[in-house]
Amino acid sequence: MKIMGIALLMLGCLTAFSLSLDILQGFDVSQAWYNAVSPFRVMEIAELFVLFFLLFLFFAETAYCYIKKRKENK
Repeated sequence: MKIMGIALLMLGCLTAFSLSLDILQGFDVSQAWYNAVSPFRVMEIAELFVLFFLLFLFFAETAYCYIKKRKENK
């Protein structure tokens, strides 16, 4: 669970940093957000499949470890 929390915290901090840099350069918030997510818009189907598969594996492993530790404590 710690790993997922750290990953989400890093994602949030890096996204906020990217958005703040774009806003400081003079973009409005919607354009800054578009710049942050635009790399995902040009991905092909195979690349999106690999991305979502790896995300699924990450969350599945985290959930499995959490459930396993919870059963050991009982």
